[in-house]
Amino acid sequence: MLANLQAHSGHLLRQSLRNARIWRRSWASTAAGKDQDAQDDSLTIGDVSVRLRKPKDPQLVPQQYVKYAPDGSLQLSQSALHHLRWMLQKDALRQDMFLLGQPGPLRRQLAMQFLELTQREVEYVALSRDTTESDLKQRREIHDRAAIYYDQGAVRAALNGRVLVLDGVEHAERNVLPILNNLLENREMHLESGKFLMSPERYDKLLEKHSREQLDEWGLLRVSEEFRVVALGLPTHKYKGTPLDPPLRSRFQSRNVTTYSYGELYEELQQEAPAVPGEQLKQLLTFALTLQQADPALQLPDFPLHNLRLGVRMLEANPSLSLHDIISRIYPYQSMLKSDQKKRVEELLKKLDIQLVPSGSVKRIASRTGDQGEVVLNLDELQLQLPGGETPSSAATTFVDLPHQRQALASLLQAYAVGDVCLVGEKGVGKLTLTQELLRLLQQSSEPMMLYEDMTSRDLVQQRITSAEGDTVWRDSPLVRAAKSGSVAVLNGLHRLHKSTASVLQRLIHDRELQLCDGTTLLGAHRYQALLQQEGFTEDKLTALGFLPMHRSFRVVALAEPPRPGGGQPNWLTPELLSLFLYQELRPLSQSEEEELLAQLCGGGLPAGMEPLLKLAQLLRSSQDPLLQGLAGTLSTRQLLKLARRLAAYPRSELSDVHEMLQNTFLARFMPALSRGALEQAIQQVGIRPTEFKTKKSQKNQIAVENNTLRIGSTHWPLGQPSQEQLSKVPSTLFYEMPQHLQLLERLLQDYLIGEHLLLVGNQGVGKNKLVDRLLELMQRPREYIQLHRDTTVHSLTLQATLKDGQVSYEDSALVQAVRSGHVLVVDEADKAPVNVTCILRTLVESGEMVLADGRRIVPAGAGGRTPNSIETHPDFRLIVLANRPGFPFLGNDFFAALGDVFSCHAISNPDPDSEIFLLQQYGPKVPIKTLRTLVNAFGELRTLADEGMLNYPYSTREVVSIVKHLERYPEENMSEVVGNVLDFDRYQPEALQQVNQVLAKHGIESYAEEEIQAIRRQKKLQASVKRHSGLGVSGPKFGKLDPKNEPHVGGNTWAGGSGGRDTAGLGGKGGPFRLDKGHKVHQLSDEEKADVPEEIKRAAREMNRKAFEEKLKEIKMSAHDHRLYAQFSEPNRKQVQQLKAVLEAMQTKSKERQWQKYQTHGDLDDTRLVEGITGEKNIYRRRAEANPWADHVQEKPNRLKLVVDVSGSMYRFNGYDGRLDRQLEAVVMVMEAFEGFEKKIVYDIVGHSGEGWEIPFVTAGSPPKNDKERFEAIRMMHAHSQFCWSGDSTVKAAREACSTLGAEQDYDNAIVVVLSDANLQRYGIAPKDLAVALKRGEPKVKGYAIFIGSLAEEADEINAEMPAGQSFVCMDLTKLPHILQQIFTSSLL
Repeated sequence: MLANLQAHSGHLLRQSLRNARIWRRSWASTAAGKDQDAQDDSLTIGDVSVRLRKPKDPQLVPQQYVKYAPDGSLQLSQSALHHLRWMLQKDALRQDMFLLGQPGPLRRQLAMQFLELTQREVEYVALSRDTTESDLKQRREIHDRAAIYYDQGAVRAALNGRVLVLDGVEHAERNVLPILNNLLENREMHLESGKFLMSPERYDKLLEKHSREQLDEWGLLRVSEEFRVVALGLPTHKYKGTPLDPPLRSRFQSRNVTTYSYGELYEELQQEAPAVPGEQLKQLLTFALTLQQADPALQLPDFPLHNLRLGVRMLEANPSLSLHDIISRIYPYQSMLKSDQKKRVEELLKKLDIQLVPSGSVKRIASRTGDQGEVVLNLDELQLQLPGGETPSSAATTFVDLPHQRQALASLLQAYAVGDVCLVGEKGVGKLTLTQELLRLLQQSSEPMMLYEDMTSRDLVQQRITSAEGDTVWRDSPLVRAAKSGSVAVLNGLHRLHKSTASVLQRLIHDRELQLCDGTTLLGAHRYQALLQQEGFTEDKLTALGFLPMHRSFRVVALAEPPRPGGGQPNWLTPELLSLFLYQELRPLSQSEEEELLAQLCGGGLPAGMEPLLKLAQLLRSSQDPLLQGLAGTLSTRQLLKLARRLAAYPRSELSDVHEMLQNTFLARFMPALSRGALEQAIQQVGIRPTEFKTKKSQKNQIAVENNTLRIGSTHWPLGQPSQEQLSKVPSTLFYEMPQHLQLLERLLQDYLIGEHLLLVGNQGVGKNKLVDRLLELMQRPREYIQLHRDTTVHSLTLQATLKDGQVSYEDSALVQAVRSGHVLVVDEADKAPVNVTCILRTLVESGEMVLADGRRIVPAGAGGRTPNSIETHPDFRLIVLANRPGFPFLGNDFFAALGDVFSCHAISNPDPDSEIFLLQQYGPKVPIKTLRTLVNAFGELRTLADEGMLNYPYSTREVVSIVKHLERYPEENMSEVVGNVLDFDRYQPEALQQVNQVLAKHGIESYAEEEIQAIRRQKKLQASVKRHSGLGVSGPKFGKLDPKNEPHVGGNTWAGGSGGRDTAGLGGKGGPFRLDKGHKVHQLSDEEKADVPEEIKRAAREMNRKAFEEKLKEIKMSAHDHRLYAQFSEPNRKQVQQLKAVLEAMQTKSKERQWQKYQTHGDLDDTRLVEGITGEKNIYRRRAEANPWADHVQEKPNRLKLVVDVSGSMYRFNGYDGRLDRQLEAVVMVMEAFEGFEKKIVYDIVGHSGEGWEIPFVTAGSPPKNDKERFEAIRMMHAHSQFCWSGDSTVKAAREACSTLGAEQDYDNAIVVVLSDANLQRYGIAPKDLAVALKRGEPKVKGYAIFIGSLAEEADEINAEMPAGQSFVCMDLTKLPHILQQIFTSSLL
């Protein structure tokens, strides 16, 4: 019965609309007298009819959304008819509509079909996080020195009876859309201009009593009864976004627009590509719809069904394409899915008999211009016709015609022929090169656009500026310029763009329509032609009305890095973005391909030394070890090309040592210990060995100027004739030429000579700035300098906006000045700025291109004449970037990880001992050489401890220089006092201080202990003039009063928890019984005043302290005996616990760093909204606040740790032999104590394995021990189990189960399993490879490690030799067990 009703309704629609369509086509061309007949036209769908009215502004009625068959009948599916019938009902009831559904153009196209069929005018607003009140209601513009209000979409629609389409409701910030509440409910709204929108009923009643002129005078405006709102949104429960405000939601009628049925989609695809066999269409559809209905637990992104039409058009153009290729273009599952999801997709493909094979290879690609100006492409026998560009591409391409590259290009061209494309590939695989070759073949010019996270939706389209007269005008973005001129918009960095900003692209890409900020509408060629066919419209008239055509040859090519599934970051390839493009995945080249490519680009032959580098690259890429996989991106094809060029340019230089070059490329000395160890093993595996560098002892003649040529070592640089202006910008610095720095200078000069941009990374105080300044001073190169910080923005990096006489003008930043003048730009503290800001330097370094905020474009040298409004890059321009090393304790942003591959990298470390002594002699010529050697050796050991993670602070040469300067000036000063100038920072970290004291004492600096220094100071009698004394005595210890408000108290001797008390419990005082931290700033008393306490009061304080301690034990029900036992396991690792806690606290602080919130009504003036300030807008400020959880939805998941401890009988049996059980219990206590207070950052559990089982629970996940008693209970249970359990070994099973169970948990993206075992495997016939396989069960999400903590004979070493690098550790010195655990945690979790 339902089928009959549907068929009948379809028949009714076709019959009713046939005349309507004829009328619609002829109404514009008929005489005025015929208009009366048009009033009788109506639209009927099923049992719902509506009368059609002639639109006042026909150009605003959507065109070409409804398809017609050759006989004039409509081609609409039954699903569409049912939705349209519902919309007619809601329209008749004067109710606003909300269309919900999956991402894609279906909901928007349905709304446009409704408007086209009912001949209604549309006002379209694409919502994003940047949408403000002025974008919806009224916007002020300056015209002839007056601020004039211009109505925006919502107001225009209300006044003229149009339909307001709000697209992307889930992207709008909270409290933006509720400003429409009253307009939706009562058809009323107050406007910024002082006018008031009023419902038609109220207005008409007033009109009965008052004249229209009077109502106009009162500022009352009538809302049309034809005004409707159609909102389009995604369900935020499934697709992240801002939830609907309840009052707003209640004002809409909702409709879930589901995917059309299998039959309807099949029919649509047949109409789109009639030549494609039905069987192939069925396979594609079955695959797509099966994915749509997959188990939600798999979390598979929606298949973009809308793009199937593009896929079948590709198939029609080239029937030899494989179905797998078509699916990969639409749904790039290999790049975006986790391994288990990928497996499910491949299983489905096999089930549907879709072969996982690529299409046939292409031997030759050629292009020529056709007779009509189009470009004819020949891919072997296949011929494609594409609209050509108007200006041939000027970009010089470095494309090498390898079979793989050719195949990728052929695939890209076929996708480009039917739609917009996105190239997805790791850094340095050749995305930009492939794009340039595509442009060359199509004779197209490009409009490059670097995307970044802070980019607003407005930046993508137009930017508001001021004209010479002071009026506000809108300037097109490169994307809009490309659409108008028919160029190719190259969007570089799609993965960085915020998901709500990308929503602006949807209508442009799906429908080839775009609403600009200045009111202009861009229409696709076929829609524009449909408008021109209506009587009364000419191109000039449409231009005057603000309707412009998009050029037929306009395309969008996006470049992006693949998502990192399971990497902790949300997948940028959301279902919305998935529906925008056809995706071309680019894999890294194979070794033979890379050999051929490098040989061609290096002049015909592979430079000596490159072969092992190519082997290493392949080893890293093909490795199953997550540590090595993570390093593979650093040795990209681009980076290999840099290394090859260096080896080709300096084949005989001793600085071209391959091992040393790799150390710099990976910044190996700054890597975590585990990663560094794995890399070193891989380097040795391919046969690369370190070479002993012979540092030249003599500095004479190392740097010389001969015949106006600078020579450093054996490298020469012609000095030229710099002008006085240039010389004024050449830096000058105090520099002592020590051997190590001379080698570095020569290496930097060599890279400079072959055209590289430089990146210097190192700890603080190692001389990065001095090295660069000295190099530029010697080369006589002028320098521009810019220092970055956390508030650096993309705009401030390129231009500085200023306001003069009502006009916003832009002053060039140091970057632009350096590009234009050919100076060297030194970017300092690059790691302090957000990565999304510094990433705009990538295109400048990669291709010499950048678009500035004022519309100008930086272009490569030689391209200036062909590009209007451009700044040509001077051939001498260079970029030198300085940054601190990544990771703890610097906690800057990882500039190296984001942009390191486009620079020549140099790791700057502290000088070697000889070089450092030479340097110190220059600063302290009178300081005895023995003293210098003592300092160098002591600080060298402190640095080693910092590198190993035993100390948190990396001591640098800068600190030693400060000490030597002091000793040079004040030779009589006690060494301990002077060393204290650097080390006193560690006074309040007893564990670190103890270690520092041990090192100093070992090198002969004996008296750094606090009491000895105080004794020295007391002898000098200088303390009184600089130390604070409270002036009050002490009377006796007491607890003090508790302040209910917990306010800070300094002095007064009254309150408990004060921060400087005498008798009360607090911090920083002198006579209190014990420390009591109430969270306030500490006012520390001097050590002398603390010491100046009578003995009886000290005794009373000690007694009170003991009493409080006993009460604490009673509170947690722990006996003093138990506490003494627990302390035996707790005290040895106090230092490691504090170090781990310091790292965790720093990470926590960084993760809580606040973000800039734009569009605020108070705060710091936002320099990107100066023009809005001129027009009188209020929300022109920005301020730091917590990130908006709705807008960004980056819910940081905790890290997960499972510690699998060995509680087998052999642990107890051999404990007397080597203390293995005691050391293991110490390590367990360290884990429990270090992670206390960081439960939101790390969730852990502890299980045991023995002959009785493989998952014996000791600590459960989410319920860590809360105090010493509970921790003691946990280790006591372990000890008891080991004493009384049956013999046997479950190590392998425990490892396998632990990795498998963690891999299945959904709440964590990053997890590690650490298995402790006593290497007693041989006795039970267990092979090491079985353990290695077990530890890999949860990869890539779960990393598994084994630590062998006891061994008979050499068994542990034998097992370790057979295990993968970085996966197992032998810990024979059991005191190092906590340190190994600390290494694993800092490498893997933190």
